[in-house]
Order: sequence, then structure tokens, then C-alpha cells
Amino acid sequence: MACENSSPRPAFLLLLCFLLGTASARLSSTFYFTSCPSALHTIKSGVNSAVSSEARMGASLLRLHFHDCFVNGCDASILLDDTTNFTGEKTAGANDNSIRGYEVIDTIKSQLESSCPGVVSCADILAVAARDSVVALGGPSWRVLLGRRDSTTASLSAANSDIPAPTLSLSDLITAFSNKGFTAKEMVALSGSHTIGQARCTTFQTRLYNESDINSTFATSLKENCPSSGGDNNLSPLDTTSPTFFDNAYFKNLQTQKGLLHSDQQLFSGGSTDAQVNTYSSNSATFMTDFANAMVKMGNLSPLTGSSGQIRKNCRKLN
Repeated sequence: MACENSSPRPAFLLLLCFLLGTASARLSSTFYFTSCPSALHTIKSGVNSAVSSEARMGASLLRLHFHDCFVNGCDASILLDDTTNFTGEKTAGANDNSIRGYEVIDTIKSQLESSCPGVVSCADILAVAARDSVVALGGPSWRVLLGRRDSTTASLSAANSDIPAPTLSLSDLITAFSNKGFTAKEMVALSGSHTIGQARCTTFQTRLYNESDINSTFATSLKENCPSSGGDNNLSPLDTTSPTFFDNAYFKNLQTQKGLLHSDQQLFSGGSTDAQVNTYSSNSATFMTDFANAMVKMGNLSPLTGSSGQIRKNCRKLN
């Protein structure tokens, strides 16, 4: 049925046209099957190579997707470089001197442009790379829906306001994730991504020297690398038990007050999410399933589809 004709139509036909248009704009797991059959293999190969060289890169690529999606949706806006007349999101408080993995995405994009020029979006690369990074570090897999397009703008202010800070209280964390459509349970599951990766001293320094709900032996072990002043960029693993393996140790650490960030320990502090932490601590399979489902939901945050946005040839700049 053609919906372009401007002649009058019954209301039910107009509704059907709308629904068909909405359906065509949805993401699909088979989006590149014919237009770029090698897309998923190319992304996976690039991720595996990067993670093999440095396990921490897996956490960095997962975080890159998260910080992209939480700012006006999964549209690769985080990848845009600043120019003389354009300010992107890379200098936002949560990203500056912290977000990494851009070069890995650049390499993958370059390979895809060689084999399928102008076809695979940077936003889709970020989504698939996040999944492949988790799998490379022993975590669960999930079906990544594809068909996102890349934004033609970015928002420094939204990056500063929407990405949850490591100093947030439990109620503020619940609100921050609720604002993006996530339940408190999904927030706890997604926080489990901190079972991999590292954090800079500046993000947990205040907790280390001023908070009481922290294991004293754990705190002492951290202070040498994170003094009360200075050493802001010194790194410590978010999960000291198995920092390069995606498991449920993060939640077990919270039970013994070994959460590195203030926001981590807030999940197990006598509040409403304690029971969920206990569940994930005792049942790894439940955590893996809930995390994978929450990541699918994450990837569906306000994607640009259809004629919106563009397919950037270089992820760092507009065409």
C-alpha cells in the first residue's frame, strides 16, 4: 500500500501507514546481512585484537557505548572531535581524560569503509563493540539490533548532566537511570559492568579518606596508589578480585564493603537495592541474563533511524 499519496484517506488507513512507517524505522539484527555481510565479523575481529593487546580496553569500549547512549541516545555523538566552531562531548566531566577506545573504533571503521563504504554507522559499531568486548572478557552475549544512524550534533551540557557521577547517592542513581527508562533492578544489573575496568584516583579519593562504609584493609591497600592529594590519574581496578574477567565478583565485593566508588557501595548500603546485590552475588547466571537484557534496552535508547542523521565516513567528524 502506498502511503505517499496526499489524497484523503480513512483514519484507519492513516493509522496503518503510521504503524508501517514506525515498523520500518525499527532496528533489526539482520540489518547488514546483504549490504555489508562482513560487518559483524570485522567488528568482532577488531575488538578481539584490541582486548588481546590490553584487557582493559574491553571495559573502555563498553563504557564508550554507555556514555554515548546516555546522552541523547545511541548516536555516536561521543565520537565527534571538537573543532573551531563545534564543541563535542569529549571534554565533559565524565569523559575528559577518562573515556578511551576511540582509536579502536577508528580502526574498525576504516576497515568497514574499505569493504562497505558508507554503509555501517559508527553508532552501530559502538553497540556491537560493547557486546563483543563483554564476550571477549568471559561475559554474556546478546543480540545487538542494528540500523542506527550517526548524529550530526553533540551536547556537552547533556553529557555533563546525564551521565551518572561516581558521587551519586542511591536515590540519585535510581533517578538518573529512571530518567532513561531503566528500573532500579536494571540499574543494579548495568552497574555490574564495574566487574571489569579501572577508575582514576580522583573518582574515589573522597570516599577513600572520608567515608566509613569501606573495608579498612581494602582502603589501606588503595591509599599508597591514591594519596589524599595528588595522583589524580593513578588507576585502581573497580573489581580487585578479577578485574579483567566479566563475572559477579563486583557484587560480592559490595557485600564486604569493597566498592571502589561511592556510587558502587551505595547499591549495598542498607537500602532498597541490597536484595538485588545479594541475588547477583549468589547467582551469576541471573546477573548475566539481566545484564544482557538491560544492554539490549540500552542500545535502543533513542536511536536515529531511517532518514535521520548520517553514516559518517570518519567517526570523529561530520561528512
